[in-house]
Amino acid sequence: MPNAFTLGIEEEFQIVDPHTRELKSHIEEMLAAGAHMGDSIKPELHRSVIEVGSPVCADIREARAAVTGLRRSLIDLAHQAGVRIVAAGTHPISHWKDQEITDRARYADIVTEMEDLARANLIFGLHVHVGIEDRETQIQIMNGVRAFLPHLLALSVNSPFWCGRRTGVKSVRSTIFKRFPRTQIPDYYRSWDEYCRYVDLLVGTGCIDDGKKIWWDIRPHAYFSTLEFRICDVPSRAEETIAIAAVIQALVAKISRLLDGNLALRVQERAVIEENKFSAVKKGLDGNFIDFPHRRAAPARALIVQMLDFVDEVVDELGTRAEIEFVRDWAISGDTGADRQIAVYEATGDLRAVVDMLVDETRVGL
Repeated sequence: MPNAFTLGIEEEFQIVDPHTRELKSHIEEMLAAGAHMGDSIKPELHRSVIEVGSPVCADIREARAAVTGLRRSLIDLAHQAGVRIVAAGTHPISHWKDQEITDRARYADIVTEMEDLARANLIFGLHVHVGIEDRETQIQIMNGVRAFLPHLLALSVNSPFWCGRRTGVKSVRSTIFKRFPRTQIPDYYRSWDEYCRYVDLLVGTGCIDDGKKIWWDIRPHAYFSTLEFRICDVPSRAEETIAIAAVIQALVAKISRLLDGNLALRVQERAVIEENKFSAVKKGLDGNFIDFPHRRAAPARALIVQMLDFVDEVVDELGTRAEIEFVRDWAISGDTGADRQIAVYEATGDLRAVVDMLVDETRVGL
């Protein structure tokens, strides 16, 4: 399996004032200071957001080097600029109404179209691209992997606070993004041609410019030969980002192998997968999922372990045994970014202490 299923990893980070702990509109200064990083760093809709993207990585070893190296560089840039970097799905304190929009025509167009839906979309995600050259294969793998998307979200939940409030869910980022059109779990598509007919209908009727405005939790990328996983909150710790990317790559490789053998997973209905997604949004690793084969409730942790057993035969070929075993321990007895944020808040009653903890977590392992 060498050179198959390449990885590209994008993380969205918060730019934070170290004194107030609020978000700081500082993207232009960061981009100027980081000009030597080229396209690895990019602006986003709000001026308090910065995105970092890896190059195409042949394997998890290259992905690890890219993720950790880019985080180090970004944190160094921030310190030089007098700000801090935070990786979390939402900022615990800052309100979207106080944020400045980045001065780019693309973002102005989005705000014109979406208005407050766009202005309020102050969220931070992890996007993982897996290289798949054949478009038909992309669609068939997307159909099969949809059922595992809630498992990935449950591991990554990292946004329990929003606008200074404890929300009662562990991924409020997911509920905020839900207000955009063309989000959530995609439907089943019988073929690439059927998917293209859907995209052509939306473009032809003026709903979208192109397929990049389809923002599902997983999508075939409009321009790259990749399947893009978009469901996850950005994890605070780089190790968690790398481990989730390894699981995603293994899922793609395993389902590809089934297809090569003229085998396939039973396709689950979108509405039923959404039930598991809501459990992940609400409770993370501590909820129950619908166990599809047995039609009963089962702990999310146990079903994540089952997912790891499902991909086990491809793990050694991919060179990701250590990352998968990390996830196994995490699923059995670990916590999530949301759990750690909530623990700090319950101990201190102070959301600024949560921000301080997130600054430290973003540097863990670097």
